[in-house]
Amino acid sequence: MTQVVAAPLTGEHFGLHIPFMEAIGLLSLTSDHQSAVTRLPWREDNTNSRGDVHGGALMSALDYTLSAAARAHIPESGMATIEMSTQFLNPARGDIDFTATCLQIIDEIAYCTAEARDAKQRLVATASASFKVVRKRDRNTRV
Repeated sequence: MTQVVAAPLTGEHFGLHIPFMEAIGLLSLTSDHQSAVTRLPWREDNTNSRGDVHGGALMSALDYTLSAAARAHIPESGMATIEMSTQFLNPARGDIDFTATCLQIIDEIAYCTAEARDAKQRLVATASASFKVVRKRDRNTRV
């Protein structure tokens, strides 16, 4: 079994500073040439009225993890979400692990899939997304 090492909670996610991912507590674990793995530790401020992880928190983590898998193919580029489809299969309880794979990139469009599993390896959600490959820009550029 591969040992997973979490990135420090500094807002650094596979070399990117993403304050929103830090705000929800997402941990970037591993990345290779076509995939990425992240973890969303359970926190009360990320839950819905039933105490399950909120669907919005799950979708945010899925979107980021999917895009990280695409960026693994082309690290010098950024990704802009074109569309994402999510299927919620079970209530998300406890820490949630996300695994995403980039299937292919054609004409600057990346196609990716992901799944979210709880600590018992129960499938919580699946997602697919497409991303436009974009040129990275300075985060202080507003236009």
